[in-house]
Amino acid sequence: MPEREIVLQTACGALRGRENERCRMFFGVPFARAGRFEYAESVGSWDGELDARTHGPACPQNRAVHEHLEHPTRRFYKREFREGLDFRYGEDCLNLDIYAPKDAAGAPVILFFYGGGFDSGVNWESPFDGSALAERGIVTVFANYRVGPLGYLTHAELKAAYGREGNFGLDDQLCAIRWVKAHAGDFGGDGENLTLMGQSAGAISIQYLCLNEDNAGLFRRVVMLSGAGLFPKFSLPRPAEETRGYWEQFIREAGCGSLDQLRRAPLDTIFDAVEKMKALRKDGVYHTMPVVDGVLLKDGVDKLIRRPLAVGCLLGYTNNDLYAPLMAWIGNRYARRAGAYVYFFDLDAPGDDNRAFHSAELRYVFGTLEKSWRPYGARDYAASAELLDYLANYARCGDPNGAGLPRWSPAGPGLRTAVLRIGPQGTGMGRAPYARLLKNALTKGDPKA
Repeated sequence: MPEREIVLQTACGALRGRENERCRMFFGVPFARAGRFEYAESVGSWDGELDARTHGPACPQNRAVHEHLEHPTRRFYKREFREGLDFRYGEDCLNLDIYAPKDAAGAPVILFFYGGGFDSGVNWESPFDGSALAERGIVTVFANYRVGPLGYLTHAELKAAYGREGNFGLDDQLCAIRWVKAHAGDFGGDGENLTLMGQSAGAISIQYLCLNEDNAGLFRRVVMLSGAGLFPKFSLPRPAEETRGYWEQFIREAGCGSLDQLRRAPLDTIFDAVEKMKALRKDGVYHTMPVVDGVLLKDGVDKLIRRPLAVGCLLGYTNNDLYAPLMAWIGNRYARRAGAYVYFFDLDAPGDDNRAFHSAELRYVFGTLEKSWRPYGARDYAASAELLDYLANYARCGDPNGAGLPRWSPAGPGLRTAVLRIGPQGTGMGRAPYARLLKNALTKGDPKA
C-alpha cells in the first residue's frame, strides 16, 4: 500500500510519521522515561522533530536472550506472533505506536497493553496493527511497558526511597494512560472517551488498574481478552514485602552485593541470573508480577474485587484458553458482577489441532489474519469483521451493538451466563460449554508446535 511521510505538530513537538490510504501512523512515540528500577516520569516535550516512522525499542526481556525453543509452547508462540520480526530492545523503552484516522476530530481512543505473563511482550508483535480500527474511526494506541526483573523487582531500599516498591510495569501503564488521555487530541482523539484493551497479562493489568479508586475518571471502559476475573489464591498478587527474599537471592545470583550494583550490571548479567533462578526455584512466575504495594494495588485483589467496577467492561475467552474451564467460570462470574459483555471465541484456528488457543482471537480483533501462516478462510474473515465492528462500536459509546451485527446482550444474574458465541457456523448468543472446555483442557492443554 503506497505511503507518504507526514509531519504532525503536537503539544510535545513535531512528529515525522507515515500515512497511507487507511490511516496515519506514528511509531516509537515516547510517553515517559525511567532509569533502571526507578518509577517513570512523563514526557512533556522533545527537542526538534522526532522520527516516528519506525517502531521503538521494547523492554529487554529474557526470551530475547534465552528463547527456550525446546519447549513446544514457547516455539508455538514464537511462530504464531514473532517469527521473522527483528525487535529492538533497550531500557529507554516507554513508547507508543499510534494509528489515527485521517482527518479525525474527537475520535474514540483505544489503548492496548500486550500480554506475555508479565515477563515478556512487544507492542508490535505480528497481530498488533491499529489500521483496521483506525478505518472505523478509532485512534488506536499500543504501549510498550517494562516486564520481567526490570518491571517487577521489589526491595526494601525502593520502599525507603519511594514509599513503594515493585510494580514498575503497572506504573508504566498508568503513565501511558495519563499521557494518551492528555495528548489524544493531537492525533484527532478524544482523551475523555478512552477505552483500555489488553490481552492475557495485559488484561489482568487492566483489571488491577480498575480496582484502584484513585484511577476513577482516567478511562471510561475496558476490554479484557483471554484473561480476566478473580483468579485462584495461588496466582493473586502477594504483599510486596513477601517477595523481597526472592529478589535478594536474585541479586546474589547475579553476582551483585547490592541493589545499586544490580542497577549498573550489564543486561546479560540480569538475564543470566533469571536462568539461575529458574534452576534453583520453581516460583519465579509468582514474583515477576504485580504486588500489593499499598499504592497501585492497595489490598488483596480477592478483597478489592468485591466492589463493583466503575467502568464499562467487555471480556472473553477461547475454547482452548489457559485453564479453559476455569477461565470461563471465573470470567463469567466476574462478568455477572460487572454487568459486562462476554464473548466465547469458539472458532478453531486452521492449520493444526490447537483449536482456539490462548489469545487466538488477537488476529481477529485487529484484522491481521493475512499476516499469519495459517490458511484462514471466509468464516474467519467474516468473524474478524464482526469483532472489529463490535469493538469500534463499544469504544464509541459502551455498547458493541450496531447495524448488521448479531445482537450482543450483557451478562445478567444467574449461574448460567449468556455469552456471545463466535463459532464456525456463525455468531450469536449462547452458553459456555463447560463439559467440552474441560475435555479440551484434559486432552490438549497448552498449544503445541
